[in-house]
Order: sequence, then structure tokens, then C-alpha cells
Amino acid sequence: MAETLDSLRQEAAHCTRCELYEAATQTVFGEGRADAWLMLVGEQPGDQEDKAGEPFVGPAGRVLAEALDQVGLDRAEIYLTNAVKHFRFEQRGPRRLHKTPTVTQVRACAPWLAGELDAVQPSALGLLGATAAKAVLGQQFRLTADRGKVLDHDGRPTVATAHPSAILRTPPEARDEAVAAFVADLGVLAGLRPA
Repeated sequence: MAETLDSLRQEAAHCTRCELYEAATQTVFGEGRADAWLMLVGEQPGDQEDKAGEPFVGPAGRVLAEALDQVGLDRAEIYLTNAVKHFRFEQRGPRRLHKTPTVTQVRACAPWLAGELDAVQPSALGLLGATAAKAVLGQQFRLTADRGKVLDHDGRPTVATAHPSAILRTPPEARDEAVAAFVADLGVLAGLRPA
């Protein structure tokens, strides 16, 4: 299994399937155990992930780490990846501001995510945010309607929730509620851990 992930990672490092590779620093491929029981899929790498070459190492990664800790999940037992492997952004002065990937860009990256799913064969799947959920479950998926529910994707229990970056954008007065809902959804995933 690890060799398959390694070969996918090496191949993805040179991906030119869409224009995002032109401005991004590098491809940010998934990371984690090749035999992970749980795969978490986010939208795309952010600014810090693009620079580091690793998923979920910036502010959203810290939110995710704290929430995983609260439900007793260890990042070491999870495979973390994104639906899109290059950072899509808009340059504003010295800052690179996140832009949601287009459907075309998500589709261009779909073979990488399919390859990761095939190589890791997780027994459960967590989808962080609407972009990741739509990439896996289809464009008709609505996070507001099915968030936190155990759904089926190719015979695999799948739970969609908010992206941790959405919590960072939540107004301070609503943040505790947003964190609690996110933790509750991850708790549903934690309950799917094989015995």
C-alpha cells in the first residue's frame, strides 16, 4: 500500500491537470498511515500548507487537532488529504487570500483523491467542508441538510462536517457553538472506529 501512495505522491508532484500549479508553491499531497482506518478530506491546502507541503499545518490544522483531541482521535491514526492539491488564492499585497476551487479544478484533482482512497482503503471517511463533500458525494450534496449524518459512499460510512477554517471565520460570539457542532460531528466519526 505505501508504495502505491508513494508513487501517487511522486506523480502528483508534477501535476499540471489544471492551472493552479502555476501559482502554487507545490503540490500538497495527503499524509498519514497507509493503512489508516479513517481518511479526512478537506478542500485544498491553505497558505501555510502550500509553503510547508503538508496538509492541515496552519490555523485550520490547529482547530482540527484540538477537536480531534476532544473526541479521542489521534492524527497518527488518520490519513489527511484535500480534494484539491494546489492552493487557489488571490494575491492582495503581501497576502495570499484563499479562493474556493472551481468545480473544474476539483474534477481535475479527482483522480488523485480516488487513488488515495483506493490505496488507503479506509473503513470510514470524513469530509471537511462543502467542497470536499461535493467532490466525494456529488454536486447535489448540501452540508446544511446532511451535516453530521452517517452517509454511504461506495459501501463506506461517510460523515460530512464544516471545514475547520469556517470556524476561524465564525464571529466570536458564535464560535463556541461552531466548535461544539464540529466536535460533535467528529465524535460521530470517532464512533465508527473499528473494534
